[in-house]
Amino acid sequence: MSIAEKFVTMEYGPAPEDPKEAGAWLDRHGRRFAHFINGAWQAPAADEYFATLDPSKGEQLAFIAQGSAADIDAAVRAARAASAEWRALSPHVRARYLYALARLVQKHSRLLAVLETMDNGKPIRESRDIDIPLVARHFYHHTGWAQLLEQEFPDQEPCGVVGQIIPWNFPLLMLAWKIAPALATGNTVVLKPAEFTPLTALAFAELCREAGLPAGVVNIVTGDGSTGEALVKHPDIDKIAFTGSTEVGRAIRSATASSHKRLSLELGGKSPFIIFDDADLDSAVEGLVDGIWFNQGQVCCAGSRLLMQESIGETLIAKIRDRMTSLRIGPPLDKAIDIGAIVAQVQLDRIQRMVAQGVAEGATCWQPQIALPARGFYYPPTLLSNVHPTSIVAQQEIFGPVLAAMTFRTPREAVELANNTVYGLASCVWSENINVALHVAAQLKAGVVWVNCTNLFDAACGFGGYRESGYGREGGREGLLEYMEHSWFKHAPKLPAANAARSAQFEERIETSTPAIDRTVKLYIGGKQARPDSGYSMEVRSPEGHLLGEAPLGNRKDIRNAVEAARKAGAWSKATAHNRAQVLYYVAENLSQREDEISRRLAAMVGEKQAAAEVAIGIERIFSYAAWADKFDGAVHNPPFRNIAIAMNEPVGTVGVICPVEVPLLGFLSLVMPLLAVGNTVIAIPSERYPLITADLYQLFDTSDLPGGAVNIVTGYVSQLLKTLAEHDDVDAVWCYGDETTVSAAKSMSTGNLKQVWTNEGRVIDWFNTKQAEGRWFLEHATQVKNIWVPYGE
Repeated sequence: MSIAEKFVTMEYGPAPEDPKEAGAWLDRHGRRFAHFINGAWQAPAADEYFATLDPSKGEQLAFIAQGSAADIDAAVRAARAASAEWRALSPHVRARYLYALARLVQKHSRLLAVLETMDNGKPIRESRDIDIPLVARHFYHHTGWAQLLEQEFPDQEPCGVVGQIIPWNFPLLMLAWKIAPALATGNTVVLKPAEFTPLTALAFAELCREAGLPAGVVNIVTGDGSTGEALVKHPDIDKIAFTGSTEVGRAIRSATASSHKRLSLELGGKSPFIIFDDADLDSAVEGLVDGIWFNQGQVCCAGSRLLMQESIGETLIAKIRDRMTSLRIGPPLDKAIDIGAIVAQVQLDRIQRMVAQGVAEGATCWQPQIALPARGFYYPPTLLSNVHPTSIVAQQEIFGPVLAAMTFRTPREAVELANNTVYGLASCVWSENINVALHVAAQLKAGVVWVNCTNLFDAACGFGGYRESGYGREGGREGLLEYMEHSWFKHAPKLPAANAARSAQFEERIETSTPAIDRTVKLYIGGKQARPDSGYSMEVRSPEGHLLGEAPLGNRKDIRNAVEAARKAGAWSKATAHNRAQVLYYVAENLSQREDEISRRLAAMVGEKQAAAEVAIGIERIFSYAAWADKFDGAVHNPPFRNIAIAMNEPVGTVGVICPVEVPLLGFLSLVMPLLAVGNTVIAIPSERYPLITADLYQLFDTSDLPGGAVNIVTGYVSQLLKTLAEHDDVDAVWCYGDETTVSAAKSMSTGNLKQVWTNEGRVIDWFNTKQAEGRWFLEHATQVKNIWVPYGE
């Protein structure tokens, strides 16, 4: 074709990246890789290897060691041996190691980008211009955190040995997201890369040696799911950080429920891409291209659900189809390619199967007439229109270049459709009206919202999901907190087993004379006293065995009613922080007026001295959270783009609370008040040992202008009520404070819906000590951070 003809057609010519250096690197290793353990290459214990393929050709690249439980054990032992020395280094020295890693990533950026594309199938433009620069950015950013750690987090220490499992869609970037904050905070690491894409992790191991990182600080063990399972179950791992599918996330949650391992999960998504009729449609279409066809749609936060205002539906679909015809699909090492290869045949099969099912359910499938390469794993960009909101392609993650489109009429309907999924990872809102955009963004159940932009990430800005998209954050200050614990809490003693201690306590005192029951206590649901559905009550006795009264025996129907009431009390979360503070101050004022009366009743259970302290400190604690209500602010980040990222502290939602038994009033207030301060609604199970405090509490709330349903109290046996709370899909989180058996049950029972569970890990907390039982630690768990990215400028 002549130059003149090319000028008319504007066709791209091939612009291949030379893979020579990457090939030479593979050859230097004999195209066979061992594990990286204790600073050296170590052959797999079972001498088993598997092949990693180039998905663009279906050809073998190298043989990779298959990790076994013995390999994981060797890596964990190396990490444990290196832990004390690494943690003891000064923040500045750790910062210098991270700085060295950042510089080495930049130095070897081209090699890393080509390896990533060869192993993963993503276009070289994405690896070269997005992934690798972000990898360096994360190490630079966390260099700074390492330097500032003691100043900014003076009372915290590293978790210890961290097990990290990463996916195949962003292999090196996910490694950086996890290893950089772990090292900055003084942890040592055992990382398992994805089975399909291990090469850049192994190349990073070489960078660790080149940087002089002490042996054992970073260990990389390759393998399939069984390797990851061995890592999760290893008894000497202190924390697991996982990015991957929701299904595997559930399995990890179940496997770690009975342990003290900290857990952060970044799971699947079905992100809505919302376009209003006043949006710049051409810009929105370009954003959509990045939102769903970036990395072949193999992105957990891909904008895979297009929600378009009905009035622009036909126009927008025509523009999208026209743009799809110009997308180029082919060998990913070609710099002029838009869409590369799917990572593996098994993933390609899943995409084909789900699209076929979506069509069977009524969707209309449209694909541009694009020739696919004869070799490799490729799938064309696909538009499914007329999709029903309940269709599999609107509800389940496809993880491919497939867009499911549907319409809405009003902003309210857009929000309902957007939130109509079990996921909550990310979303996009396109509108030229900033009021509409931010109004909708605030209502979306997602950890990240991009306004008039998409797929922007930065090390300074937290990333993570709501609901079944997981919990915890990566990046930013909140990402650092995932790798640290309060020193006092980490070394706190264990609580005794509650049931055993309680039965022994009462068996020898039960013969004491019984006074008359002086009052009737009821449940407190929706701002009203309520009789229990069971019609039964339970005796409440003093430590000496005296019958103090009877409390309602709540059951699952009472929990159900309490959850419904809490959900209806949404006005509490929408109230201004100032108004919430006023109500809490009023609660403290009313408790102060009844201080002597409540102390006398409480003294029958805990003694006069503790009762007086519980009430006095309880008043102070309510005052503290009233003070915090309008001061626990978010932040405005300045990423290196023409954007700001507004990090908003949002309430988690409806939270179930299992209160500690040993401090009936103060324990209740210490847990419920921080939740109320930031706008959550609560279903509280008060101290099983002394639930009669409920009567004083609901009288307190009734006289303090607290809206009905903001706090609901159900008394009964924790072993029965906890199961209903944990399994209820409309309960967003559970705070459980009890012995090891109780907190393990809370984590295990909530595996199905992956709700957030925060516990005392069966450890003793001094509820009278402000440093342990009050403040930011509680507020951080009472909120989840939503980052709203807003561009500026022309």
